[in-house]
Amino acid sequence: MQITQIRNATIIINYNDTKFLIDPWLGPKEYMEGFDSGVNPEIRQPRVELPFSIEKIVDVDAVIITHIHPDHWDDYAKNALDKNLKIFVQSDIDKDFMQNLGFNNVEILTFEGNEYSNIKLYKTPAQHGRREVVKPVCESVGMPYDSMGVIFKSENEKTLYLAGDTIWCPEVGDTIKKYTPQTIIVNACGARIINGERLIMDIHDLEEVIKAAPNSTIIASHMDTVSHLTVTRADLKNLKAKEELKNLLIPDDGETLNF
Repeated sequence: MQITQIRNATIIINYNDTKFLIDPWLGPKEYMEGFDSGVNPEIRQPRVELPFSIEKIVDVDAVIITHIHPDHWDDYAKNALDKNLKIFVQSDIDKDFMQNLGFNNVEILTFEGNEYSNIKLYKTPAQHGRREVVKPVCESVGMPYDSMGVIFKSENEKTLYLAGDTIWCPEVGDTIKKYTPQTIIVNACGARIINGERLIMDIHDLEEVIKAAPNSTIIASHMDTVSHLTVTRADLKNLKAKEELKNLLIPDDGETLNF
């Protein structure tokens, strides 16, 4: 297994000799305004450029889109990806969205599991911020709330848990208990909406994951890119040094981790 951090939640997972592109957000630096509903709306995003060419990034076997928020999917990805490429999504709504863009091979992931290339992919639940607080905010700006995580299982690889855009919540804890993943990717920049409510994991959430999976390797993704972040890679490196967290990895953009 290889995991390459591209930028934000965009990563490439080479699992059982199959390359998955996750949440392709491929626009150039600062092409978007900051999110009006988030903190730091005056900061344009992405804050950094891609580490590789788009052509290199989209040279994959399949794509997984955990949700269709604009920092996880954009027109640059729509235009760069082959319309016949295998696309996995979380729901009928997202499937219709992708098919309306011209993609011809879209499949919904399920909690029961989907087979692909000798790999079992399981949809896992998430809370993209506390549901009772954040869902109404998303709906007020015409943005869907739901996101998903994904479990990767194969006889030839360690079990991988891509938690996706979520806070620490009972659903994440239950997923760790159920699948005992040896490797967990968490989105950990502590992005927050304007009222201070977090949308994805911050340092406290990350510490809960580490407690729940002390023998797993934890990888921090979704760092240093969106306008509404409140946690940086430097913050996590300080935490790692202070707490001597040998199982916490904080890859830079363009870095590949080998397992």
